[in-house]
Parts: sequence; C-alpha cells; structure tokens
Amino acid sequence: MKPIKRSRFAAVLLAAVLTFSLAACGGQEPEADVPEEAGVAVQIQPVAEDAIATENKVSGKVSADNEYTILITSAAKCTAVYAKAGDQVQAGDILCTLDLGSALASYNAARISYSSALQSYNDQKAVLDKQVQLALDNVNNTKALFEIGAASQLEVDQAELNYQSASAGRNATLSQLEAGIQNAQSGVEQLDIALEDVDSNGNVIAPISGTLATFSAVENSFISNTMPLAVIDGPDQMKVSVSVSEALVPKLSPGDEASVYVSAIDREFTAVIRSVEQAANMQTQLYTVVLTVPADVGGLMNGMFADVTFHTDVSENAIVIPTEAILNDGSVQYVFIEENGTAKYVEITTGLTGNGVTEVLSGLAAGQSLVTVGQEYLTDGAAVRVVSLEG
Repeated sequence: MKPIKRSRFAAVLLAAVLTFSLAACGGQEPEADVPEEAGVAVQIQPVAEDAIATENKVSGKVSADNEYTILITSAAKCTAVYAKAGDQVQAGDILCTLDLGSALASYNAARISYSSALQSYNDQKAVLDKQVQLALDNVNNTKALFEIGAASQLEVDQAELNYQSASAGRNATLSQLEAGIQNAQSGVEQLDIALEDVDSNGNVIAPISGTLATFSAVENSFISNTMPLAVIDGPDQMKVSVSVSEALVPKLSPGDEASVYVSAIDREFTAVIRSVEQAANMQTQLYTVVLTVPADVGGLMNGMFADVTFHTDVSENAIVIPTEAILNDGSVQYVFIEENGTAKYVEITTGLTGNGVTEVLSGLAAGQSLVTVGQEYLTDGAAVRVVSLEG
C-alpha cells in the first residue's frame, strides 16, 4: 500500500509544478507594440478672400422718433389736472391748468419793453443817420469851397473832424440801444419758451398726439421749473441716439447702416444713420448720432438701452483669417501653414480687424492651408498631422 501512496503524491506534485510553470508563462502571448502617429495634431482651413470692416461698438438709448418735452420754466401752481402718465392724448388736449398770473404779467411787460426798445432804436437811428449825413455834406461842401479858394484847409479839417465825431457818436449810441433790444428780446424769448405750450388761460396744451410717457402735474401743488412737466411719445417709429468720439465721427454719414442690438427685447436689427452732429457736446466733447429704426421692429420702449456697431473702413476682396490663428512675439506677427504634412512659419502684416477676423495685407495667399488649432505647439518645419474638427 505504501508504493501506491508515493505514486499518488508524485502525480499531485507534478501537476502543481506544471500549473506553476504555466502561470509563470502568463498563460497568453504578449501584445505587439502599436507605434504612435508622427506629427503634432492640428486643424487647418483654406485661406480665402472676403470683405471686412472695422467694428466700432458704442452704447445708446432708444427714444420716440418725435418725442416732445413740455417744460414750464416759470414757477406756477397747478390748479387742475386732466390726464395721467400712460394716457393717449391728442394734439390740442388740455393736460392741466396752471396759475400763471404773475408769469403772464411778466410776459406782457417783457413784450412791451421789447417793443419800446425797438421803437427807440429806430427813432434814434433815423435822427443820428440824418446828423451824420449833414456832417458828410458839410465836408463835401467845404472841400468844394476849398477848391475855388473860398474855404481854408483848417475849415476842411474841422468839417472832417465833425463828421468823424458824428459817426462815432452814432455808432456808440446805436450799440447801446442794440444791447437794450437784445436784453429785452432775450426776456421775451425766455418767457416764450416757458409759455410755449400754455394758452392765455393757463391751460397746458398737448402739442402732438401720442402717449403721455411722463406727467408730473399734481393738483394744488407747485410744478418744478427745472424738470419736464410732461413728455409725449409720438405714434411714429422709434430712433436710437448714441454719442461717438471725434475719431469716429468723420467716418459716419447719413444713410450709412449700423447693427443695433437691444437686450431688453433680445432683438438685433439694422438701422440707418439719420443725422450726425457736426458740433461736440460742450461737456462730454462727444458727437450725437441719430439712427432710424426700421418700421417692422416692434416692442421697443422709450429709454431702452441699445448696443450699436458701426462698420467703417470697409475692405473688399481682402485676405481674411481668424484672429485666433495669429501669433506674435512682441514685434512680429506670424502664422503657420501646412504643406505636405509639414508646418511652415510665415510672417504677416495685418490691417483691419472685425468680429473675430483680421485682414492680412502680406504673407498669405488664397488657397493656402492655414493652421487654426494647435499652432502654439509648432516650429518651422515640424511634422504635423491634420485632424478633423471632430478629432
């Protein structure tokens, strides 16, 4: 029985050794090495010609195309109110009634003062003109007498002095009278403005039809003479007003188009420049540009903000590439193009810049393969591997 036991033990031992040997061999064949593709992975696009324009973005405001502001610059008490903000009014409607007794009295006095100053000027001018003419006639007559020996040179000189004195006196007197007229006229004009939209009974009259956007009149309270009493938005289309710098204003002309985006209604549209002011605002030193909103643009309200983009310095048939493809080392701008699996370093000069694109003035030609992704990792002559957008 013992030999049989040794035989079984030997078989078990042999099986264990074989199992260990197979485990040491890994039980499978080793995988073969897979070589990586050579070259830097890049994306390219063909260089093409296109139109480009410089984009100048400014902020502005939407307002009614024929907005009208009523400002009463004379202190007055409101005795009756017939409308409220938001109402639709018609031209000629009475908005409120003001107690303008003292203002109307001042207005009448100012007109009388102006008429009196004007009459005084005309009367004085007629008298002074006649005196100067007499002095001039005397000069001419004295010279004629001098020619025939009937008057001396001293008499001629004295006549000329009298004429010069009369002319100087006339001019000085008329200048003083003109100053009086201007003062009186200024007073009338100020009161004209103050009472432009008020009738003889103190009724404030709507000058146009539209929406009463703001209205500050309160019965039995005094109105402010520094803020608008009312603002009426006319029924016509809206406009956009912006302020631009002196560098931009020479590049803008009535009839030019601009892109407008109003975030409040999430709407972008094209507007046309209606007017460009030729004088800068005294405080801001900026120039006002007004754009007409197309008739089919709805939803705009007075006071909404608008982002306006003016396209200037347009270049047609230009070499235009993505701005992000351009690299620079501080003094030189350059790009890489792909030729037969190799990166080529190309120095360029640039011109106009637009919305994410730049004009290339020299260095590139249409049809070349521009590296647009991966260019930061390239050197001249480096091997490249073009991958798709999905890659």
